[in-house]
Amino acid sequence: MSVFSIAGLQLELETDDNLDLLCEEIRKVRRRFPWLQMVVLGELSAFGTDTKKAQPLPGDAENQFAAVAKETGLWLAPGSLYENDNGVIFNTTPIINPDGVVVARHRKIFPFLPYEEKVACGEEFTTFDIDGVGRFGVSICYDMWFPETTRSLVCAGAEVIIHPTLTNTVDRDVELAIARANAASNQCYFIDINSAGPLAFGRSIVAGPGGEIIHQAGTGREIITVDIDLDYLRRVRERGWQGLGQQLKSFRDNPVRYTAYGAGRNSPALNALGELKKSPKQE
Repeated sequence: MSVFSIAGLQLELETDDNLDLLCEEIRKVRRRFPWLQMVVLGELSAFGTDTKKAQPLPGDAENQFAAVAKETGLWLAPGSLYENDNGVIFNTTPIINPDGVVVARHRKIFPFLPYEEKVACGEEFTTFDIDGVGRFGVSICYDMWFPETTRSLVCAGAEVIIHPTLTNTVDRDVELAIARANAASNQCYFIDINSAGPLAFGRSIVAGPGGEIIHQAGTGREIITVDIDLDYLRRVRERGWQGLGQQLKSFRDNPVRYTAYGAGRNSPALNALGELKKSPKQE
């Protein structure tokens, strides 16, 4: 199977318990578009940004999503949930297959510090396989600001990056550029799904393996249906987008070793930046 059909649900959500609403939206999109194979929601769609609503995984919310995935026969990336693991909070995206089985959980590697307070960092790069289709990777929101995350997923074989996000700040324009740059520099599909107001302000984007925009949403409610073509992606990786750069091969074959990934992480230049904390009030 070369073509795989995905819907991103850019929904107008509150910072509240949206769980029943999300499950009904998934059912509705399945009825309207019976050819769909996967649904992706925005980061923290189910309960918003309150870490007090964190729950264990598996837990009630994840179980409800799993039941809907099985009912609809869809792959489901239901945004993310705050996960409570024995008192440690993670921002976690479960991946659920059409049988209602959780096949992966990605813990956000880079919480949005210093604002996403008391949320621990995940430490693993998460991929999963869909038989006959290909390998998918998962990242969450701020993860994409660090090119190492997408590159690590792609080096593990990922061809499609599923990326729930929650953005309601002025840097969304920058994030759109980053999504396209991640797609182009890693020759992958990048599926970046945000929520709409009042929780967030939309502008989801789906970028192809040349960095091309497949769809860029507006700021309101939008159901984003796209077909991704894995044969096309593999051709881009083989011969370059439009026959141009073959950057993954060049990265593989280049002998340079990067000091930033060794002792350079503790360089005087980085240490001079000071503590990671909120900016003080202006006097």
